[in-house]
Amino acid sequence: MDAHEDHRRLGRELDLFDTDPLMGAGLPYWLPDGAVVRHELEQYVRELELSAGYRHVYSPVLGKRELYEISGHWDHYSDDMFPPMRLGSEEVVLRPSLCPHHALIYRSRARSYRELPLRLAELGGMYRSELSGVLGGLTRVRSIQLNDAHVFCTLDQAVDEASAALRLIRRAYDDLGIEASRYRLSLPGEGGKYVADPELWSRATALLRKALEGVDYEEAEGEAAFYGPKIDVQITDPAGREATLSTVQIDFHQPERFGLTYIGADGAKHRPVMVHRSIVGSVERAVAHLIERHGGAFPVWLAPVQLVVLPVSEVQEAHALELVREAESSGIRVAYAGPDQGTLGARIRGARLVPYQAVIGEREASGGLAAVRLRDGRQVGPLGVAELVRRVAERSAARGTALWE
Repeated sequence: MDAHEDHRRLGRELDLFDTDPLMGAGLPYWLPDGAVVRHELEQYVRELELSAGYRHVYSPVLGKRELYEISGHWDHYSDDMFPPMRLGSEEVVLRPSLCPHHALIYRSRARSYRELPLRLAELGGMYRSELSGVLGGLTRVRSIQLNDAHVFCTLDQAVDEASAALRLIRRAYDDLGIEASRYRLSLPGEGGKYVADPELWSRATALLRKALEGVDYEEAEGEAAFYGPKIDVQITDPAGREATLSTVQIDFHQPERFGLTYIGADGAKHRPVMVHRSIVGSVERAVAHLIERHGGAFPVWLAPVQLVVLPVSEVQEAHALELVREAESSGIRVAYAGPDQGTLGARIRGARLVPYQAVIGEREASGGLAAVRLRDGRQVGPLGVAELVRRVAERSAARGTALWE
């Protein structure tokens, strides 16, 4: 990988994130521009989930050890968990997963078949005790913000819910300007720590194969979750390294372990199916991939600075600052690069990653205009200030990857 494509280098050059040994390895912090990218991504995912019928919840990052003994994490996943902390006579742990918490939320009251599918989503923190040797930038961290959701549904609804999750993933990838390198059906392998229930594994695998009908996919042994098979949506970085970004899973194990039920149309209790799905996986890995895929030149709606205003000389400063105020009042993330920051050519080069550059010279100032340059080299305009602000705001609100239409 070229140095300029590595998200660790780019992230520091662009002031997106960094680390400090006093915080610890695998615990990056987000700088203001990086926080913008993260916030916009999180907001996008929440809106996408709401439009698909999900409801959002919050749950704590701590849980009693007993919770993870019930879920099976303690027996099958404890090597990746932080050690328990003692609180009086109890032990609590930093959660390695959100699904046990959502199972408890589901069973917090009686449920009817009329409520199903119940789609619970959360963008929540979880912690994994990664070894220091595998940590790197945002792709392998110990503190993870996961875009997670769990759909509690009937058996007849499970395939449709898994298929709908795959459609959401494809929609998000299009809007983010990224692509899946392949789809993988991840199955258990020899010698792994898996829940021993062949019938449940067989049923879940059959349902996932139905959800993948029409999708070109490969099967991989040894990549399943400990409680069931999963669909992994794989991405590849510019160096050719592959990673999992998004997942869809069908789980019979945890509904059984937690005793989850719903009252069916027949008045009897039935066991729901739990569909796990993550549209963009961890925020950290998603942003790392976005940095590398776009080289820091993010789609308009994700860009930390969407518009830079460049007066040719001090004479045009007042007109330039008026454009800045107009843009700010419309919610555009705008920067001002005045003559004190160098020659016009140097300032334009310094703003090469900003989607829109508004140059204001003598002619533009006298006419209330701005000469607009796009990041890809195209020149638009000159445009009136109101028209420019409207067009930029529209492109941002539309999301997607188009720079100008």
